[in-house]
Amino acid sequence: MWSDLPETQELLARAREGEQSAVERLLTTHREPLRRLIDMRLDPALAARVDASDIVQDVLLEAHRRLNEYLHNPAMPFRLWLRHIAQDHVIDAHRRHRQAQRRSLDREQPLVPRALADHSSLELAAQVLDQERTPASAAIYRELQGRLDSAIAGLDPDDREVVLLRHRELLSNQQVAEALGLSEAAASMRYLRAVRRLRAALLPEGRHPEG
Repeated sequence: MWSDLPETQELLARAREGEQSAVERLLTTHREPLRRLIDMRLDPALAARVDASDIVQDVLLEAHRRLNEYLHNPAMPFRLWLRHIAQDHVIDAHRRHRQAQRRSLDREQPLVPRALADHSSLELAAQVLDQERTPASAAIYRELQGRLDSAIAGLDPDDREVVLLRHRELLSNQQVAEALGLSEAAASMRYLRAVRRLRAALLPEGRHPEG
């Protein structure tokens, strides 16, 4: 999703020289990755009310407004700078809509990112539970869907984010570390912690996961 685009550095250099067409191209190129990132971080209740494309537009407007600031002090890769802006807008969207429609939103479950409410969550359940696949396993994994959603909803935001990055954006540990501003060792430990907590929530009481 966020693979390095060969032209990004060139566009940044041209934008730094004041070329407006380069600015427009730079933002347009990152529109679709931003849309996918935002779409997977909206919980289902909010996603029914808010179009991810509207949030993308707000993110791009802010990025355009702040681009000169970034060009003068590029403290992080451009895609990570955009990611931070996008995450702030997603948080703001959840906050606004929960304040405005708290009772309505709180009645709708599960309140977990949409990215973890599809088939990939079944694959995550298989990994977390570390069970052998059998002809009947597909049905078992589907029964685990609700439990997995609840377990993920119960993770703290840091743990939930690392699960999203690893299992939906399919980032390597090195890329996760870069995205979160952590060392690779810290990113790995955060991911392992999140998986252990999912195991604890999903495994039957009294059964202790190995490792």
